[in-house]
Amino acid sequence: MENDLLQVEIAHKGAEVQKVTHKSMAQNRMWSGDPAYWGRVSPILFPIVGGLKNETYSYKGKSYTLPRHGFLRDQIFVTDSLSKTKASFHFESSGQFAHVYPFEFTIYIQYELHENALHVHWQVVNDSNEDMLFSIGGHPAFSLPMKEGAKAEDHILTLQSEKEVTSFQVTNNLLKKVESLPQSFSLAPHWFKDDALVYKGIDTVEIVVKEETKLRVDLHGAPYVGIWSPYKEEEEELAFVCIEPWYGIADKWDATGNLEDKEGIQRINAKETFNGGYTIHF
Repeated sequence: MENDLLQVEIAHKGAEVQKVTHKSMAQNRMWSGDPAYWGRVSPILFPIVGGLKNETYSYKGKSYTLPRHGFLRDQIFVTDSLSKTKASFHFESSGQFAHVYPFEFTIYIQYELHENALHVHWQVVNDSNEDMLFSIGGHPAFSLPMKEGAKAEDHILTLQSEKEVTSFQVTNNLLKKVESLPQSFSLAPHWFKDDALVYKGIDTVEIVVKEETKLRVDLHGAPYVGIWSPYKEEEEELAFVCIEPWYGIADKWDATGNLEDKEGIQRINAKETFNGGYTIHF
């Protein structure tokens, strides 16, 4: 897809955005996917976000196993439509995940360009004959630095909200509530020594470099957002940062393992549809 400002490349695998090139700078603003750090760019997380305690959960007395962030990111999507500024994809479960997830579903993903913004829209359709429990989230990674001659630590990330904010720290794939996470900080590696920082109640995340706004992510009501970059003790600069709008979070340390008790879990009735998404302003 492209317009006068941006060009976007999307893979069939995971319906994952691979590149967003800012034409005026001839610069790809997304992470390269270098496997030496992290081999993905912008995966869609489903049917869980984050990790499960012992990688297992239970539903109606039966135990299931799922890896961190679920399985959707590795599936091949069907292209429904493609125009200059819009692209739509879908994926149907068709019974193939019953051994790890007891619900049938269809996921629709739509991307749309408008000026300097990429709008991401998700639809989750419950194809089951009972209520469906799930989480869904984005995991877009943005390359650093965002301005020529700047260092990663020159980038100030600010989380903005008009609501009460709760913060968590991911450690060993599980969450613990913390009181001391700032809502504005320089992108220095030490913030991610344990893992991701997670916030509940954020509206917008913005990155400013030397008083110039370089990126803004509007969460559009997503209750959680994760901020993450891989920590390498020997490196002083971050290669990229992820800003992750989530409808769900990892298990807490004291999680029961029952899917119905899981914090942040979404529920839709049989044959109904969930709508969510976010917007990235480059």
